[in-house]
Amino acid sequence: VRDCIQKTLTEWSSKIGQDQNQETLEVLECTVAQAIEKINPEERDELKVSAKLFIVGSNSSSIRDAVDLACSALGVAQLDSVIIAPPPVEDGTNLSLEYLQPYWKELENLVQNKKIVAIGTSDLDKMLLEQLYLWAQVKPSSNQVNLASCCVMPPDLTAFAKECDIQLLTHNDPKELLCEASFQEVLQESIQNVKANKWIPLWLLRYSVIVKSRGIIKSKGYIIQAKRNAS
Repeated sequence: VRDCIQKTLTEWSSKIGQDQNQETLEVLECTVAQAIEKINPEERDELKVSAKLFIVGSNSSSIRDAVDLACSALGVAQLDSVIIAPPPVEDGTNLSLEYLQPYWKELENLVQNKKIVAIGTSDLDKMLLEQLYLWAQVKPSSNQVNLASCCVMPPDLTAFAKECDIQLLTHNDPKELLCEASFQEVLQESIQNVKANKWIPLWLLRYSVIVKSRGIIKSKGYIIQAKRNAS
């Protein structure tokens, strides 16, 4: 992730030139156009577009921004599936249904507005997955389990998932895919005269475009959004 961000920022920075005063702009859109392959509408039915969303700053409204930007970048009207990684909780606080609810409501709204087809979760144990399933209007279609946390799927989780038709998937993502300090460091290295310590990452979305009939990844990439503190 860090290498992708650094390469994009470095190439973008060299193209816009250093005469542009970035500090005066409200929004910086750092995109290398040739690196993103838009989906041909004629091929859309043959492809599955899936994404995993990592919320860095705990703000549920970021979900809509992330999905809208992903759809725009790929040239599609909707994403086939979105899995959300549990947003960060404060030290000493356990992840709870109450904490997840505003994020899940945002995902449900996007399903109802036909921006997403299916929504899923990551790293929920059987108790929390069951609580979410019973409460949610739009049920989770999948739950990712970290390979580092278990060699064998927990039997109670497996039984519940089978009963409720929830697909159990595995992943090996680190608990924190991109921390604030790492993002600021790569920003400082990539763009001259930027006050990196003012920038805070909000979310990171990893997408993949898969050819359904062959199970081949056609393209994949990352989209990240950060904000600059005024202070």
